[in-house]
Amino acid sequence: MPLNLAVNSAKKARPTGFQLAVALIAGALQAASNAWPGLFQLPALGLITGAPIWWLQILSMSGFAWLLLHTLVTHNKSPLRAGLLGWAFATAWLSITFGWTFVAMHTYGGLPALLAALAVLCLAAFLATYYALACAAFSILRTYSRAWAAIIFSALWLLAELARGTFLTGFGWGANGYAHVEGPLALYAPWLGVYGQSGLSAGLAMLIAQQFTKIRISTQRWRHTLAPGLAVAVLLLSPEALKRFTPDPTTSTGHFSVTLLQGNIPQDEKFETGSGVPLALAWYAEQLKNSQTQLVIAPETAIPLLPQQLPPHYWDSIAQRFATGQKAALIGIPLGDMNTGYTNAVVGLKAGQAQPWRYDKHHLVPFGEFIPPFFRWFTALMNIPLGDFNRGAPKQAPFDWQGQKLAATICYEDLFSEELALQFTDAALAPTVFVNVSNLAWFGQSQARDQHLSIARMRALEFSRPFVLATNTGVTAIVNHQGQVTHRLPRDTRGVLVAEVEGRTGLTPYARWTARFGLWPLWIFALGIVTCGVLLATSRHKRSR
Repeated sequence: MPLNLAVNSAKKARPTGFQLAVALIAGALQAASNAWPGLFQLPALGLITGAPIWWLQILSMSGFAWLLLHTLVTHNKSPLRAGLLGWAFATAWLSITFGWTFVAMHTYGGLPALLAALAVLCLAAFLATYYALACAAFSILRTYSRAWAAIIFSALWLLAELARGTFLTGFGWGANGYAHVEGPLALYAPWLGVYGQSGLSAGLAMLIAQQFTKIRISTQRWRHTLAPGLAVAVLLLSPEALKRFTPDPTTSTGHFSVTLLQGNIPQDEKFETGSGVPLALAWYAEQLKNSQTQLVIAPETAIPLLPQQLPPHYWDSIAQRFATGQKAALIGIPLGDMNTGYTNAVVGLKAGQAQPWRYDKHHLVPFGEFIPPFFRWFTALMNIPLGDFNRGAPKQAPFDWQGQKLAATICYEDLFSEELALQFTDAALAPTVFVNVSNLAWFGQSQARDQHLSIARMRALEFSRPFVLATNTGVTAIVNHQGQVTHRLPRDTRGVLVAEVEGRTGLTPYARWTARFGLWPLWIFALGIVTCGVLLATSRHKRSR
């Protein structure tokens, strides 16, 4: 009999098919809010290809929060049911968000489609456990105070986002906050950063969901009708007041002209000596030679060979082009040898330097630039030139040129704002411009490129710095210090983008506190809220005995 009771209890704790369907649909819409898919364009509503849709993020998460509340109300406290719903929501959200990894593994890596799809799903399902734990904890800690329930949910969701973005090298791609590079919550970015925005959006969604859920309230009626509405209004309107009455902490360091090169070398030919390599060498050499702007930037591994593998005098002729005069270049190229190891690097060329400036990528891509323990069997299944690269230092000097300080990142390094913040520990030496070089051709025509652009826009908002992106196939663009895309090239075309960039100096509040403490203030705040929730729940339980 006890075994039968346990089995029946477990069955009752499982979500219904309808509940799972709602969680999966809400998760899919959450993914779409970060970069709207091109198949369903509705320009009148702002639903255009690749656009971040801030209101859809709030709407989709409010739907999930309503489902969670409704389930908890009808089934009392059920951590297992809440956790399974959170896991389903996050698995749908993340598997669609990371769907472009399928292209890299299957189309270019040769991994069978079923295995590639399973790998994407397993990654999403694993990372979804953070959100499952957050929802399970919410089912235990929530109270009959709507405000406190929203605060608890916000803190738990913030912890889940922080854990996903930092543990096991971190992969915070597609966090809630990236949908808010536009809209009212965007104005919180210079204060709280993307993770703070994620927590705010979760709390806002819970407040909205509560208005459509019957919850027993033991306090005065106005507290659960008027107060949540006021909280929503404050969250949405207070940033505008901050913007209006708080002066911009940054100032201009002047304008300069820049040329961005987009070679559009097909990924399946990029490292082929009979096709992509000679095409890349010839086209980039010609563009570097003919550039007329003050700075020219070529993307990640634009030169796809090590310097010692290049044709005779090839690199010398490029270096000589920038050895005199007022022009400079940043060029993506692999460096190193068998004895010292290899790095994914950017080389800076300008007049008057004894050695070329160099940036070595620090935050390497798992399975791409380093192979985690016990997973070599998995990478052996793919036809991709994978290996273990050396890591660059966490903090490297920017490229100092004509009064500007350019901080380089490669590929998805711009995802880690806490690492970029290390450059701001000394305000006098802080970057005035961010530069990212990438090769997103690995992911075909997927949403990865639009998501990557949103990441750059968020970093621009957080630090109030322009962000320049040079990529192989797109999106090659310039983002100003207000997070607005001012110039961009059409994707999947070979082209040259010529524009002007305005550098900035000064520190935003976010830059100040992350430079000193990293993300610890957010961790401490969220853990403090959860600790208070545990103490309140324990006290309430004792009183009810």
